[in-house]
Amino acid sequence: MAITRKTSIKSKSPLSSLKKTAGRFRSVRGAGKEKFRHYISPMLATLHDEAFDDSEWIFEVKWDGYRAVAEIGPEQVKLYSRNGLSFELLYPRIVSALHSLKEDVVLDGEIVVFNERGKPDFQKLQQYGDNQSASIVYYVFDCLRYQGKNITHLPLVDRKEIARRVIGESPIIRYSEHVIGNGVQFLKEMVANDLEGMIAKRSDSRYVEGSRSRDWLKIKNHNTQEAIIAGYTQPRGSRNYFGALILAIWDKNKLRYIGHTGTGFTQNTLKNLYSQFQPLVTPTSPFHSRIPVKAGVTWVRPELVCNVKYTELTADGIMRHPVFMGLRIDKSAGETTTLDRPAKKNNNGGQTLVEAPLPEIHVTITNRKKLYWPEEGITKGDVIDYYNAIHKLILPHLKDRPQSLRRNPNGIADDGFFQKDAGSKIPPWLKTEKLRAESANRDINYIICNDASTLAYLNNLGCIELNPWHSRVSNIAKPDYLVVDIDPSDKTSFDKVIDVANAIHGILEKAGAKSYCKTSGASGLHIYVPMGGHYTYEEVKAFAELVAILTESELPDLTTTERSLEKRNGKIYLDYEQNKKGQTIASVYSVRPKRGATVSTPLEWSEVRHGLHPSQFTIRNSQKRFERKGDLFAHVLTAYTNIDKSLKNLGI
Repeated sequence: MAITRKTSIKSKSPLSSLKKTAGRFRSVRGAGKEKFRHYISPMLATLHDEAFDDSEWIFEVKWDGYRAVAEIGPEQVKLYSRNGLSFELLYPRIVSALHSLKEDVVLDGEIVVFNERGKPDFQKLQQYGDNQSASIVYYVFDCLRYQGKNITHLPLVDRKEIARRVIGESPIIRYSEHVIGNGVQFLKEMVANDLEGMIAKRSDSRYVEGSRSRDWLKIKNHNTQEAIIAGYTQPRGSRNYFGALILAIWDKNKLRYIGHTGTGFTQNTLKNLYSQFQPLVTPTSPFHSRIPVKAGVTWVRPELVCNVKYTELTADGIMRHPVFMGLRIDKSAGETTTLDRPAKKNNNGGQTLVEAPLPEIHVTITNRKKLYWPEEGITKGDVIDYYNAIHKLILPHLKDRPQSLRRNPNGIADDGFFQKDAGSKIPPWLKTEKLRAESANRDINYIICNDASTLAYLNNLGCIELNPWHSRVSNIAKPDYLVVDIDPSDKTSFDKVIDVANAIHGILEKAGAKSYCKTSGASGLHIYVPMGGHYTYEEVKAFAELVAILTESELPDLTTTERSLEKRNGKIYLDYEQNKKGQTIASVYSVRPKRGATVSTPLEWSEVRHGLHPSQFTIRNSQKRFERKGDLFAHVLTAYTNIDKSLKNLGI
């Protein structure tokens, strides 16, 4: 069976053999080595620690891309980086669009590539040479020359207005909008949209070339850092070329160690980086003191600069959990001298959950008679009684897992809302765990449901549905199971869903991987594969994607892995994206806030046949089934799938 689609798999994983690249990785650094002798060095912003409101300031999006200056004259267009490297061969679509402006101007902005989710993606920008159909934009936020005259002395807002008029309605060259005065709310919007951060600028500021001014301030949402590559460690396991990069900055004419990263690489980036390192290899360490790296290190001359994302800095300035994002061709090692400390300390690891016997705690239940399902006559009290009756069955599947609370305090009459943070008014006996939320750039205090009292507390909040993480707090980076969510359209018969589930089951059987099926409690089925906490989320997601691709190849007229609802053409969606860190799905045995008060119910594979429907299992009848069959999902928590063996069984 041929697989024609490229899968997204980290090369550190045993899944690297699945990686089918669409073309040769083209080094952005190699493509942009032409450097102009005369170029404008742009004005830079100073790091600031918090948002503020001020009517004399404007606030812009901090774009995650390459800073670029465009000089447009009557005879020539130049597009280059902040250190004068030509971008003309790398980004021909932007250069072509600049030619169409037909103005004598100099513009300052940022080159950005968007990913499939419509978010600026620095790694996609790095890979643009391999996929020039990707959405690329040159966001312009300043104008330095107009009609042959230098205008850097004009107030910023006047220069921006000139830039806006010059650009017009170009789809590739766009004006970078701003808001006036309201910086606090603007940063909240950046956080909500998971953007890089914001830039605050005095509205009357002049443009000073090559200056890092406090008239321009950068306030970050994500913790990112430019770092010098000083060496690499030997690869381990299935990893090729190198293991981790040794990272540094210049500090008082000495190289200062700031951490090392072994994540964020594809097989192609590993190979390409390794080839770039070889001419730089040196027998001696560039550091003046010993650094805390245990594995054997190959040192390189400190010339290459990369961009990394990390969770927090230690007290002595070491990055925690840094992830490689790509090389920076627009930054030189000599100017990498600043460690951008985040505004607040972040705690990604949280507290260690300490097991202790919990005494009997009486949870005050309110509004037991409140109708949650008016047509069925099912109340809030019925929900609480159901969970109390089956708590020994469901608690093992909730234990030690952060809960994303879906609250429906008004029953199924409305959509309710999601709540992740426990809040400040929780009872003192309730177990919680602080974890870093990348999308919100803050710590979230998750509730951990380990006992019947906590379960009752959640039910009293209006949690009809329970949504645990796939991993436990003691092993938060590695999920215990893989999930494929079979998601049909409204017009699809459930017998077709059953056909898809059995096809997936057959593929997994061929792979030698045990799988377990349950109703979603809504319109689909969920298939679980035990992972035993042995693999990272990225590795598990990659295997899930492979299973989805194989299923789509087997049933091309019935299934799709297309995320866009509009492009599915009525086909059943094979959702493997559920296997991301922090992603949740309704727990087995969970009631769903759906018509009929359905329950997400585990099935034996012999039951997954035509005539089955999720509506058969409800809050009124499922308890007797559970008493008769026991926990059909028990092995999901204890079994283990060897992905290497599964790949070999599939002939990959």
